[in-house]
Amino acid sequence: MKKFDTKMLVTAAVLIALNVVLSRFLSINAWNLKIGFTFVSIFVAGYFYGPLFSTVVAVIADLLGALLFPSGPFFPGFTVTAMLTGLLFGFMLHKKQTPARILITVLIDQLILGLIVNTYWLSILFGTTFGAVVVTRIVQCLIMMPVQFVTISLLMKKLPAIKREVLK
Repeated sequence: MKKFDTKMLVTAAVLIALNVVLSRFLSINAWNLKIGFTFVSIFVAGYFYGPLFSTVVAVIADLLGALLFPSGPFFPGFTVTAMLTGLLFGFMLHKKQTPARILITVLIDQLILGLIVNTYWLSILFGTTFGAVVVTRIVQCLIMMPVQFVTISLLMKKLPAIKREVLK
């Protein structure tokens, strides 16, 4: 990651604000599923500056969103998932973005972090069995996998020009 400067601070602030708005106001939220475009801000953070930056943006956005606009009880496991998501997007999509890398990133994000890890957190938080919650969360993954893949693929066509302007 390059030296932290004012431009990076402003970029982080905008991406954190975007994440909170997308997560808390422009997503379909229920106690056991979330469908939306929250991943966009984390992807852009990772694309521009790499895994450390996207991890910090994801964690701060998760904590601020939970503090300012709670959608249920705070559970630190979801912050751990946000951290892992930031690392994933930063490591996989910062330097090289191919359809295969995008697909692998989406599959890891949705199947491992979303379906397995977050389902485990929900089962702990609400005292339910993992199997009972995972059935409903499969629907979320089936919806979000193509949404993430298509959205990231489309953004990849516009972000290089934006990156040149932001990072110059």
